[in-house]
Amino acid sequence: PFAFATGRIAPSVMLSPLTILPDPPAPPAAIGLIAGGGQLPVIIARSLREKGHSVHGLGLWRQYEPGLPEICTSFRDVGLLRVGSWARILAKLGVRHAIMVGRVDKAKLMHDPLRMVKNIPDVRTVVAWYRHLRHDRRSHAVLGAIAEELDRCGVQLLDSTFPIPSELASEGVMTRTRPSPMQEQDIRFVWPMLRELLRLDIGQAVSVRERDVIAVEAVEGTDRMIERTGKLCRAKGWTICKGARSGHDRRSDVPTIGPQTIENLHAAGAGCLALAAGDVIMINKAEVIDLADARGIAIVGVPMASA
Repeated sequence: PFAFATGRIAPSVMLSPLTILPDPPAPPAAIGLIAGGGQLPVIIARSLREKGHSVHGLGLWRQYEPGLPEICTSFRDVGLLRVGSWARILAKLGVRHAIMVGRVDKAKLMHDPLRMVKNIPDVRTVVAWYRHLRHDRRSHAVLGAIAEELDRCGVQLLDSTFPIPSELASEGVMTRTRPSPMQEQDIRFVWPMLRELLRLDIGQAVSVRERDVIAVEAVEGTDRMIERTGKLCRAKGWTICKGARSGHDRRSDVPTIGPQTIENLHAAGAGCLALAAGDVIMINKAEVIDLADARGIAIVGVPMASA
């Protein structure tokens, strides 16, 4: 069986303090859903409803999926830079807990003539920027500022993965397709490097073949890194390892992969995907695993502390 030796992570590895998150409320409870684009907000809304929660959606303007409003108990369009209005809407609905997930497609904003009107920052957003983001505008800093401003208004952000534990990467080989001995060795070789990259907040993924590091993810994101790796490495069967930033804030900063990731890996010639177990969301997990098998790609969940 595929296995890795485990050990403790030295205290020096963790640069960012862990965020202590509130416990999810027991159902039935009103939960806000601040939703960007993609299927993840839809999956979370359905899961919350199945668990007995009422879901009050705030859809970021021109970002959310068309089918999301009908799943929610109530739904409002909101501007991207209007955190104060998010809080006021949720407070009026009696919502004290919220989840924030989904991507923001900047292209949709740039090509819309109403973008300046809909996204004029409100006072709370301006204050949050001045207080928190003048010197650090990385994604986790932005999330922390949003969470603090919502909390000031009585709305606490929850762990975004709590409704979907079954969609997280699990430990061990998840596909019928098993990694080759070379791919197993590559994972063991590159995993300590990935931990260090995550600690330094450089990127969340590394590609490798025969113990040669091909590419490291930076600002371009995983999909473009996969494409770049395919151009750099013409040989098939390379491996990509992906995790989450050290001390990542699970209120929103949770890396995800989905069916399109598998298609991108296949097109670029990859043969194995190694994910940090419990730290990466697999959108439509069963579909992802079936598709990976169909494309001949092994998916492995690796404990983050593995050597």
